[in-house]
Amino acid sequence: MLIASVHFLFVIFIVMLSLVVILVIIVLIYNFIEYKESARTTAWSVIIDKKISEVIVYGNDEIPVNPQFNILALRKSFKIIFLQRLVESEKKFSGAAKNKIKDLFKEYNLREVAMNKLDQKKPYLIAQGILELTVMDHKEATSKISLFLSHPSQQVYLEAQYAMVRLKGFEGLNFLDTFSSKISEWQQLRLLLSISSLPEDADVAIEKWLDSSNDSAVVFTLKLIKKFQLLSFYSKIKELLSTSAVEVKIKSIQTLMSLENPETVAYLSAIYNDQPDDVRLEILRVIKFSKDHCCTYLLKRELFEGNTSGIKVNAAQALYSLGYNEYLSDLANKEDMSEESVQIIKYALQEKVC
Repeated sequence: MLIASVHFLFVIFIVMLSLVVILVIIVLIYNFIEYKESARTTAWSVIIDKKISEVIVYGNDEIPVNPQFNILALRKSFKIIFLQRLVESEKKFSGAAKNKIKDLFKEYNLREVAMNKLDQKKPYLIAQGILELTVMDHKEATSKISLFLSHPSQQVYLEAQYAMVRLKGFEGLNFLDTFSSKISEWQQLRLLLSISSLPEDADVAIEKWLDSSNDSAVVFTLKLIKKFQLLSFYSKIKELLSTSAVEVKIKSIQTLMSLENPETVAYLSAIYNDQPDDVRLEILRVIKFSKDHCCTYLLKRELFEGNTSGIKVNAAQALYSLGYNEYLSDLANKEDMSEESVQIIKYALQEKVC
């Protein structure tokens, strides 16, 4: 009985040892394959970078034919790395160098590599393909990219939005007509930087977006108005201050100030009392930098009666910016002033806002 038990334990030991050995072998094989893949990628990247550098410096016509490179360029795996290196290189150059990089994209038919990614199921591959086509300025892909504007993956539809604007300019913003999700600050910046001009009929679309139920779309549109100084929307922006969205109100105030209408500060002070604290704070900030004396009474009142310390501080800073430093100094030295008010006034005087 004892011999049988020992034999059974020995068999189990051998089986377990065999499994461990097999697992070790599998891990070693996997690591070896990964190493070879990494080494191959590194070697190919060196070859590709040399090709890109030669084309940028000398031009394609002046470089002798490289049979090794042309043979490698027939392999799909090489093309994938080639395209990645082109996209990375495009960000580092401008002008003629960018154009030469895009010429390589066309010459070696790397369009197929990027377009094939759009047919994949993994969101990161689709987004990658869209980005590659965008960076390479492949306008022929816009119709297919537009299909991803309503993709469930945020990563995908964000790249699709950027691609449409980068490839089609202002026209690419048409997705704002129906887009209901929040547009992040970063995405808004990307889109704004991609628009260099507006068509003659841009006002129609812009007015529609200002009426959007998507607050982030409205905020983006206000930034667009500010960038291109669209003075004709001044009255429309004033109407937005009756909305319940604080974010929209704050951006509306900033946009109104950027349009430099002499009536703006007086208008903002007139609606001040009807606004929530965050909006009041923004109005005080713009008054501070406007140096408009029409709001002196408002500022003095808010210095004493403001709902929050932030409001009182900004009121004090605005008064200082308008030249009321002696008035503030006198207040700070009054015996009947509260400790909070004295600290706020001293802070404003110390900051010396200008």
